[in-house]
Amino acid sequence: MATQFEEKKFNIPALKGISEKTIEEHLKLYSGYVKNANTILAKIDEYAKDSESNAYALGEIQRRFSFEFNGMRNHEIYFSHFEGGPQAVNSSGPLGQKGNEEWPSYEFWLNRFKAIALTRGIGWAILGYDKVSDRLLNYWVDEQHLGQLSQCIPILALDMWEHSYVADYQPSGKKQYVEDFFSNLNWQSVESRYANATKQ
Repeated sequence: MATQFEEKKFNIPALKGISEKTIEEHLKLYSGYVKNANTILAKIDEYAKDSESNAYALGEIQRRFSFEFNGMRNHEIYFSHFEGGPQAVNSSGPLGQKGNEEWPSYEFWLNRFKAIALTRGIGWAILGYDKVSDRLLNYWVDEQHLGQLSQCIPILALDMWEHSYVADYQPSGKKQYVEDFFSNLNWQSVESRYANATKQ
C-alpha cells in the first residue's frame, strides 16, 4: 500500500477577528481533505486493477483527487501563515526585493492582491513563484483546483471559501476578513516558502 498523506498539526495563537471556534472547525475540514485524498488514492489502485471495466469510475475519481489534494495542500499553507504570530514583511529581504521588481511598491501589490481575494465566488487568492520566468504572480483559484498555474509554486494562500470567515464576519464582512488575515499574517512563513521555491 502506498504511503499515506499525514495530517499536519498547527500551533495557531489567538487571532484578530478569526475566532478559535472558526479555526477549530476549519481544521476539521482540512482533516477531511487529508482523509479523502488517501481514500481516493486507495480507490484508484483498486479500480485500476480492471481499468477497462472501471473506466468511468476511475476517470471521475481521478478528477476528484486534484480537488481533495489541493484542498489539503492549500490549507497547509493557509494555516502555516498564522503560526508564530504576526510578523511584518521584510522589505529588504529576497522576497521583498523580488516583489519590488514585479510591482511599484508593497502597498501596490497588497491592494492588487486584496482585490483578487474579493473575487465573487469561492476559492483562493494565491501569490505564487514561477521559477521558469523567475516571477511572482497573483492569481485566483476557483474552489481548490481550477486555475492553478502550472509549475507555479504557491507561497501565500488566502482561503476565500465562506467557511473561513462567515461565522465570524457574516457574508457582508468578507472585506474585513481579508484585512484581518493580513493583520494576523506571519510573513516569515511566506518568505520561507519563497526561499524553498527558489531552491527547487
